[in-house]
Amino acid sequence: MQKPHSIEKFLKQTNYHASWHHDLTQALQQMDASYVDSLLSNQQWLPGIASIFNALSLPKDKVNYLLIGESPYPRAQSANGYAFWDQAVGSLWSKTGLSKEVNRATSLRNFIKMLLLADKKLKAGKTQQPDIAKIDKSQLIETNTELFEKLIEHGFLLLNASPVLSKQTVRKEAKQWQPFLGTLLNQLSHSNPDVMLILLGKIAEDFNKLGLLSRHKRLCAEHPYNISFISNQQVIDFFKPFKLLNKTSLGQALDKSIKKSENTAL
Repeated sequence: MQKPHSIEKFLKQTNYHASWHHDLTQALQQMDASYVDSLLSNQQWLPGIASIFNALSLPKDKVNYLLIGESPYPRAQSANGYAFWDQAVGSLWSKTGLSKEVNRATSLRNFIKMLLLADKKLKAGKTQQPDIAKIDKSQLIETNTELFEKLIEHGFLLLNASPVLSKQTVRKEAKQWQPFLGTLLNQLSHSNPDVMLILLGKIAEDFNKLGLLSRHKRLCAEHPYNISFISNQQVIDFFKPFKLLNKTSLGQALDKSIKKSENTAL
């Protein structure tokens, strides 16, 4: 069990909404003490201690959907503490279709293609660059940041099964975090009984096997890295109502005052 002073030291260096403070404290206490100490003493891991709990910047009572990914991106400029969000990607579009940044990011590319199918802006089997180039994008969002702001505004909590990426294998790292996430998710289950669980990929699917949030509705699908994700009808039907690519008022889901001030526990 983790020592109280180690937990306090760890949390003082992170960013999260104050509503998660008790849950984070309890969850960290379930982890191997030597492992957490190693994260404090050697911080050569991603996304870094300041960003590790960024996903928990979303207030606990605003969580409607829990989307679990695998692990942080293996690049410092990309990893930001949110599952699936590559912060190195800027514009979504180009004259030839998707931007070069998006086209190189396989998971994001497939996710956007799926959303375009859901919005009936593309047809099945016609999702290549020339097809996307023909779309009228005047009423669509322009950047990757806007896309993830909209997800968060809809109440998506974007957690990775392993919040840390280090020299360990992803599965070994995820195993270290199972007691933490198990505690955190069970606490969320009691306070937010209507939360829907979205599991994408093999590692995230492990949490389904553990019975976490077993009383909740869930969507289990392949990782967006797989091309089959684009045309997965269950995924399309789920995301269709959100109109994530359409321009709407994004509100202040990631307002700086929330991220920098209210998110940090006292």
